[in-house]
Amino acid sequence: MKKKVIGLLALLLAALVLLTACGGGDTSAGDGLSGRLSLNGSTSTERVIAALMEAFQEEHSGVTPTFDATGSGAGITSATEGTADIGLSSRHLREGEDGVDAIVFAIDGLAVVVHPDNPVTDLSTEQIAAIYTGAITNWSEVGGEDAPIAVIGREAGSGSRGAFDDIMGIEDQVRHDQELNSGGAVITAVATNPFAIGYSSLSAVGDTVRIVSVNGIPCTEATLLDGSYPIQRPFILMTQVGTTPSAAAQAFIDFVMSPAAREIISNAGVVQAR
Repeated sequence: MKKKVIGLLALLLAALVLLTACGGGDTSAGDGLSGRLSLNGSTSTERVIAALMEAFQEEHSGVTPTFDATGSGAGITSATEGTADIGLSSRHLREGEDGVDAIVFAIDGLAVVVHPDNPVTDLSTEQIAAIYTGAITNWSEVGGEDAPIAVIGREAGSGSRGAFDDIMGIEDQVRHDQELNSGGAVITAVATNPFAIGYSSLSAVGDTVRIVSVNGIPCTEATLLDGSYPIQRPFILMTQVGTTPSAAAQAFIDFVMSPAAREIISNAGVVQAR
């Protein structure tokens, strides 16, 4: 009898070991993913990437994702050289930037902003281009007060600056009164100057400034989705060309492109690419 009991206990112990190995215990990392996941690139993507990383880690607790917001150019370089698992860009790739495999995961509107007291509510793309190249220098030329326009923009090399200049067709012609290193800094500068104009990612704009419509079209999620708002840009995930992403990197890419990420991306102020 004693031998039978011992045998039964041994069988039960073996069953418990097998159950634990198959996921009967802590299943938080039961998918087998683990280790670090490094992302590097566009400062404009920081808000949406932070939200996506948080949601991703809830599903894959064994992975530790990190993001260095160093700019689109650095993101492209880090992906090309393989120094980061995933690079981020907030502008289209240019000629010669062919060392990456790129996936557009979201669309962002570059909102043109003015001080809340500025009476100008709409500008054409031609007027905006003329303001940023110095052809228009006074608000009275576009229906505003008789006051010089303070032109605020991003620093050379930023994704926002590159996208804005490319879309407006003013690359190498821009004349800024101030060049700042983040969208938040641009918004702060415009919010404190009644005669300033600037641009920033739609997701970063709060109630301290007012968004003007462009060609009569407001910058909203709906106009980004239907493509009617003219100043919009892609948010791009990039991996080194010709290489297979790590399991964690591929899982993150799949998650970002999945229906489950749509609401997260929307809540961050941008639109998931279709």
